[in-house]
Amino acid sequence: MDNIDAPKEPVVTSYAKAPASTITAGGVSYAYRELGPKGGIPVVFFVHLAATLDNWDPRIIDPLARNRHVITFDQPGVGASTGQVPNSIEAMADDAYTFIQALGFDTIDVFSFSLGGMVAQDLVIKHPDLVRKLVLTRTGPRGGKDIDKVVGTTYRDILRATLTRSDPKEFLFFNRNATGKPAAKAFIKRLQERTENRDKPISTRAFQIQLKAIQKFGRSAPSNLSILTQPALIANGDNDRMVPSVLSEDLHHRIKGSELIIYPDSGHGGIFQYHATFAPAVVEFLAP
Repeated sequence: MDNIDAPKEPVVTSYAKAPASTITAGGVSYAYRELGPKGGIPVVFFVHLAATLDNWDPRIIDPLARNRHVITFDQPGVGASTGQVPNSIEAMADDAYTFIQALGFDTIDVFSFSLGGMVAQDLVIKHPDLVRKLVLTRTGPRGGKDIDKVVGTTYRDILRATLTRSDPKEFLFFNRNATGKPAAKAFIKRLQERTENRDKPISTRAFQIQLKAIQKFGRSAPSNLSILTQPALIANGDNDRMVPSVLSEDLHHRIKGSELIIYPDSGHGGIFQYHATFAPAVVEFLAP
């Protein structure tokens, strides 16, 4: 009689169903989720200011996870990860490297958003052999013009959201017009699709430290991004109030051979507003 192999567990390709995991490295327990078929080069997601594992749009992650191993994680001191939030972007990049090394990967693709894009830049400069391809969305270069003003913009929009009992991302990420408002509501609704094993919210203290780190990054001397040799895809909306859209063009000029996508009538959350167009573009760009 032939041996019958035990049935393989089905591959999870829905972010709403991705199992919650932890791994300990450097005295920190990192909370993370992974989905998609294992094997090959994983795509590691670097999240935005004040965000946890629950802030990724499943309409961006799920299309990638159909054919790629996708990993999202909380930085130290954020969400369910232990430890302290560092006060500099460089230290955040060091923590990201520690996490990736703990998982045993020596080559990754990076998908980054906003603060995550700043961390990703420092990571790839310090460890150029680690990153094969780089996606930088809604972000800017170290020392970029007006990055340090994100603090004032963020607090103003949090106040506006509080007064209208809205999610601050509706103001921070989307235009307040006939196109942006419904896109914002749809995005916030998608973030609620995961109903079990949700992450812990970020603490006010951790959020404030992240803001100061971004401010310091914006006031620092520029990094030499001309040394990057990785294929890079840069994307933004044409009206980003948090990290001005012009900084995406600045990144494009600094990173030789990079591709730039600017979506019309959209803000900091333009890739979420245009997910139906953007997700296939990312899948194609990150193809092995």
